[in-house]
Amino acid sequence: MKTAQLHFRSGKWNDDLLPDNFPSADAQLVLVFGSGELVTNPNIFKEVSAKFPKADIVSCSTAGEILDKEVYDDTAVVTAIFFEKSTIKAVSLDINQNVDSFEAGKSMMGLLKQDGLMSVLVISEGSYVNGSDLVAGFNDLNKHNIPITGGLAGDAARFEKTQVGLNAVAKEGTVVAIGFYGSNLTVGHSSFGGWDEFGKERVITKSNKNVLYEIDGKTALDLYKEYLGPYVDELPGSALLFPISLRTNDAEKNLVRTILNVNETDGSMVFAGNMPEGSKIRLMKVNFEKVINGSSIAATNTASMNANEKADLAILISCVGRKLILQDRTSEEVQAAQAVFGDQTTITGFYSYGELSPFNPGSNCELHNQTMTITTFTEI
Repeated sequence: MKTAQLHFRSGKWNDDLLPDNFPSADAQLVLVFGSGELVTNPNIFKEVSAKFPKADIVSCSTAGEILDKEVYDDTAVVTAIFFEKSTIKAVSLDINQNVDSFEAGKSMMGLLKQDGLMSVLVISEGSYVNGSDLVAGFNDLNKHNIPITGGLAGDAARFEKTQVGLNAVAKEGTVVAIGFYGSNLTVGHSSFGGWDEFGKERVITKSNKNVLYEIDGKTALDLYKEYLGPYVDELPGSALLFPISLRTNDAEKNLVRTILNVNETDGSMVFAGNMPEGSKIRLMKVNFEKVINGSSIAATNTASMNANEKADLAILISCVGRKLILQDRTSEEVQAAQAVFGDQTTITGFYSYGELSPFNPGSNCELHNQTMTITTFTEI
C-alpha cells in the first residue's frame, strides 16, 4: 500500500505532501475530509478528480480535520491510497428523515458482501440518520463479524447540516460504505473514551429509540438538570460536558451517548443513539488527562492487532464533543495517537457527530459518542 496526502488551506493547495513516485493515476481510493464549504465546492472536487482519475472519491464535512499530528478547521485533507494487492468497492445511498436507517444499513451491507471482504468503512451523513439503527442494519448481514468502522459527518459546532459524497460533490443525505477485499490486508480497530462516571446508576423507564422521556419513573430532563448546577442555563450546548454512560442488558461494555437536544415542553432529551428502555445509565464528566490518554489507549489497542507490522494508514475519527471540551488542547489527543504509530504511518481523520467501531475484535459494530475511534490498514 502506498499513500499520499494533499492539504487545501487558506485558498490554496499544499502539494508538497504528494511524493513524485506516488502512482496518482492508479490510486483506487481517495478520502476527502473537510469543511462543508469545501467538500461541496465543485472546483475542489474537479481538481481532486483530475489528480486521481481512477479513484473512488469519498468526501464528508467535518467538525475539524486531522492531518498527521495536527487538527485544522475550514480546510480539506485529501488522502489518496494505492493498493498493491487488495481491492475495494464503494457504494452509496441517499436517505432522508423518512428512510428506515436499519434497512439502509442492511441494504448497503448486502451490496458489499462477497468473497474476500475484510473490512467495511462507513461514512454517513450525521444530521438525521439514526446511527444505532444504521449500525444494526450493517450488523444484521455481518454474520462473521467483519470489522465495520467509520463515523458520522460533522458540521463544526453548528449541528445544522452535514454532507457526504461518493464520486460527486458532497451533499446532504448521503451514506457511503467502502468494502476492502483481499487476504493481504490487515485491519486494526479500537475505540476509547476516557470520561469519568459519577452518581448512582439509574434505569431508563420510558423512551422511544433515541428520545429519552423518563429515568427511574421521573421526567428525564428534570432529573438531568439536578446535576448540571450552573450549566443548566446553557442547555443544550452544556450537555456535551455531561454525556451519559449506557449499559444495555446484552452489551459487552458501556456505551457513551451524547445529548443532541432537549424538549422543555415534555421534559424529553434527544440523544445521538438509541436509549432502550430497561438500560442502566450514569452521568459522566470530563477528565482532561484521561480523555487525552484515551486516544493513546485506542491507538495502542489498534496497533496490537497487527503487532508485527507498522500500519500503513490510520484513520482517526474523534467526537466533536471532545474537541469542544479540549479546545486548545485538541491536537494533544492526535499527537498521543501519532506517538504510538510513529512517522511511518500516514494519519488522516476528522471530528464527527458519532463514531462506529466494534468494542473488541470479533464483536459487532457499535455507535459511540465522545470517543476516539481508530481504524488502521496494513497491506502485507
